[in-house]
Amino acid sequence: VQLVESGGGAVQAGGSLRLSCVASGPNFGYYAMGWFRQAPGKEREWVATVSRSGIGTSYSDSVKGRFAISKDNVKNSVYLQMDSLKPEDTAVYYCAATWSTGAYLRPTTREDFTAWGRGTQVTVSS
Repeated sequence: VQLVESGGGAVQAGGSLRLSCVASGPNFGYYAMGWFRQAPGKEREWVATVSRSGIGTSYSDSVKGRFAISKDNVKNSVYLQMDSLKPEDTAVYYCAATWSTGAYLRPTTREDFTAWGRGTQVTVSS
């Protein structure tokens, strides 16, 4: 599967952005999808995961209550709605995919994911 992200940009603190990731290739419905981010000088960190069914979701503590991940198996897409953005959310955001054997499994580590997009920049100013 190949992944292409879009929707990044520059916003002020408290604002919102919606990231999109479109996947090409068959069997998108069998992939669990995740979002990761990497700030300058920092390790890439997990942000959120949605199960292959789109029903189960998980979030890192730093974004819980502010971000929402969703999956559309008809449009081969995954989204990340980001509200109440903070300057510390500034990073390059990456979409990731992994073949999943369970409808509700939600992997959360970099090693779990086998396909990655090139990333989209999100900049939040104070």
